[in-house]
Amino acid sequence: MPTLYITHPECHLHEMGSWHPECPQRLDAINDQLLASGLMGLLQAREATPAHDADILRVHTPGYLESLRKLAPDQGYRELDPDTYLNPHTLPAAFLAAGAGIEAVDAIMSKEATTAFCAVRPPGHHARPGQAMGFCFFNNLAVAAAYALEKYQLQRIAIVDFDVHHGNGTEEMFAEDPRILMCGFYQNNIFPNVHTANSAGNMVNIPVDAYTDGAVVRQLVKDVWMPRLDAFQPELILISAGFDAHREDDLGQLGLVESDFSWITRNIVDVADSTAQGRVISFLEGGYALSALGRSVVAHIKALSKL
Repeated sequence: MPTLYITHPECHLHEMGSWHPECPQRLDAINDQLLASGLMGLLQAREATPAHDADILRVHTPGYLESLRKLAPDQGYRELDPDTYLNPHTLPAAFLAAGAGIEAVDAIMSKEATTAFCAVRPPGHHARPGQAMGFCFFNNLAVAAAYALEKYQLQRIAIVDFDVHHGNGTEEMFAEDPRILMCGFYQNNIFPNVHTANSAGNMVNIPVDAYTDGAVVRQLVKDVWMPRLDAFQPELILISAGFDAHREDDLGQLGLVESDFSWITRNIVDVADSTAQGRVISFLEGGYALSALGRSVVAHIKALSKL
């Protein structure tokens, strides 16, 4: 069954200035590499539909949603923090990015597809319950997880985050929730600099030093993630797929390459095949070196699709 590929052209309209690394060209780079590789023709493509307020409010506060609406500019930009800006198209794009995950959950739970990749922006894993942060407005993966827990009464959802930056928003939303297991690695001592040494027992987010390479990360996945995932027996796996741990990406200093992202993804798919009827949904997070991003997404989706 082909991997579901969910995106929307309005995700290009959100932008935060020509200088900003989280740019519309990220989606173009992915699309170009999928076409050049021949992979696009093997995917089940569809456009995202927007999330509803009720979907957002499962993980975000009403006051936060109201404040975003009040702050959204009619033209130009509105700065929320030095890295995160609203433009007139940001909120429609953010509702679509969150809606893509909900659409993927419905499709996978109804067996229209087994795996999905949400090629959407803005990204989500830094968004806190009441705060935009780190290029993120709504926590797309968390919105999908909360929806799946409520609508389908799932008891065990695993979240895997391999972005170079810690998924602090996701951790904050699900810490101590026994229905969630989050496994991640991230580069230590860079944004968002959230200390997790005493994090909740359902959080397995591991800092690694700058210049760590793929061999070390693979060993970490084998020794730490896999035993926890196997014991947890997830019914659904959600991935925060950030590709800024690539050695060509200047927003981090880790040393991963395409084959590392493929290897991690294959191991996640193996767990899903064993316990979750193969169900995996992946969400685009970081990745700012455009060529490396496109190549890495191709490798990731090939692994999702077992190609």
